[in-house]
Amino acid sequence: MLRSARHAKILEIISHKEIETQEELCAELNALNYVVTQATISRDIRDLHLFKVAGIEKKYRYAYINDGESEISPKMKNLFRDCVISVKAAQNLVVVKTLSGNGANAGAVVDKLNHEEIVGSVAGDDTLLVVCLDNVAAQTVVNKISEFIK
Repeated sequence: MLRSARHAKILEIISHKEIETQEELCAELNALNYVVTQATISRDIRDLHLFKVAGIEKKYRYAYINDGESEISPKMKNLFRDCVISVKAAQNLVVVKTLSGNGANAGAVVDKLNHEEIVGSVAGDDTLLVVCLDNVAAQTVVNKISEFIK
């Protein structure tokens, strides 16, 4: 199967089912005659920029933000507001503390802000580190995020 077809099928699956693990996604694809391994699924998840959000039936599920959309959906705004604990500047860095398991979710939203003063970001389990051009830019980003979560 072509990678693009597999990616499209993955996006379809996660939009209709709460998939919590790579193994579950692998089983779903194999049931549809897509012969994949967990390693393939892991690469696909990275390539598609999937992240986990709180699910209804399960603890967490895979989700996707359409990179073609410049606007942040109301659902993502609410998730961001609910998961961010604090935002602080440290010189040209911004540290965003989140609830456990939400660092990547916060990173996805900050990346969507497309703020010209953000050089890049790195997400962990409960922390997002945002690298800014300088100290002034970092404070601007803190103010923007703080306003965003009000």
